[in-house]
This record gives sequence, structure tokens and C-alpha cells, in this order.
Amino acid sequence: MPTVYTIGYTQKNMERFVRLLQGSGVDAVIDIRLRNTSQLAGFTKRDDLAFLLREGFGIGYEHRPDLAPTDEILDAYKKTRDWAAYERAFLSLLAGRRGEETGRELLSRYSQPCLLCAEPGPDRCHRRLVAEWWAAHLPDVEVIHL
Repeated sequence: MPTVYTIGYTQKNMERFVRLLQGSGVDAVIDIRLRNTSQLAGFTKRDDLAFLLREGFGIGYEHRPDLAPTDEILDAYKKTRDWAAYERAFLSLLAGRRGEETGRELLSRYSQPCLLCAEPGPDRCHRRLVAEWWAAHLPDVEVIHL
């Protein structure tokens, strides 16, 4: 059974972040952030994280903006904090982008990928929505939030 992990980097230092990945046997981090090159991303800035994971720990890295919200969806949520509206808009976007096809593709290359976003927990984060989409549309996908 394929396992998809999810993790947020906020409120985690680098050691805790990497130990969670290693302890779970994650073989690739799938970065689904729309904006991942800001200095605010700290140790998870796109190119730095890709290098750290690959060279330091043998974990793959891919940035997949096709699994990220659009600027409009993200900015509207930041302005209103209306999670229900965000979720509807994002799931509609994911359906239009055929998110299950991306899931199938990634699960053919990695045995235990981990979806990365910023939020500390999965409750109000699109990484949970992507993982649940895959679990609903692909056979036997298990989701574990780190």
C-alpha cells in the first residue's frame, strides 16, 4: 500500500524536520508551496532544501507548483481567513489540474513521498487536501501527517 506523508516546516527546526523525514522512511519531499524562494522560508528555501535533502540525507526533492494554490486563491484566503471558501476553490483547482494524475506519476517514482508546505499542522493546509484527494482517487493510498 503506498504511503503519502505530509509535513509543515513552521515551528520545526532543521533537526526535528529531518529526523521526522528519516524516521518515517520518506524517500522524496514533494514541495507543493506556491512561494518557496523567500528568505522567510529559512532552511526550506527551495534550492537550499533540495541540496540538503539530496546530499545530506539521500532524500529526493521536487517542486510541484501544479499542486499549489494560485496566487488569487492564496491571497484571498490570507485576506479573509475563510477556510471553507479556500478549500472549495483549491479542490476545484485540483480537479481541473487532474491532481490524481500527478499523484499517480509521483507514486510511480517514489515509494514514500512527503508533501511539504508551511503550516505547522495539516488541518488548514492544502497539503492535507492534496493527500486526501490522492487517497480518494488512487487505490490503497494511506496518508500520514508528520
